[in-house]
Amino acid sequence: MRTMNSVLLVEDFGPFRAFVSTLLREKPDVQVVSEASDGLEAVRRARELHPDLILMDIGLPGLNGIEAARRIRELAPRSRIVFLTQEGSSEVVEEALSSGALGYFHKPRAANDLFPAVAAVLEGKQFVSNGLIGSKEPMITLRARNHRPCLQETPCLR
Repeated sequence: MRTMNSVLLVEDFGPFRAFVSTLLREKPDVQVVSEASDGLEAVRRARELHPDLILMDIGLPGLNGIEAARRIRELAPRSRIVFLTQEGSSEVVEEALSSGALGYFHKPRAANDLFPAVAAVLEGKQFVSNGLIGSKEPMITLRARNHRPCLQETPCLR
């Protein structure tokens, strides 16, 4: 019997949110249980629903995704967070991962990276789209137990 994983999708641009939601419907073990369009709403829904996975943009109105992730980590610590965003600088990637997120992928790569990111993060692994922190391949690593980000300069289990 398959385990159903609940997903909270947080994206302020409606057409992209609909695109990601449509892609997620192709995965039989994933169910989008709620959607939000700003950071404060994401925090409220995460507190209410405690979803298995939260897919969230960084550039959100009201409360940016990184600050929302920090709050969510306190209110729903078992929820795993994946950022999907246009932001590609290594500083933003590192800050996002230090907020408690396990995954980070670039919106232009959503069709390619969504499923590998979801699968890796649901297994407790970290996923970062290729090219975002100097790698040419998507980076998938086991996350250290102390929840520090597993970046290239940090020792990680592979």
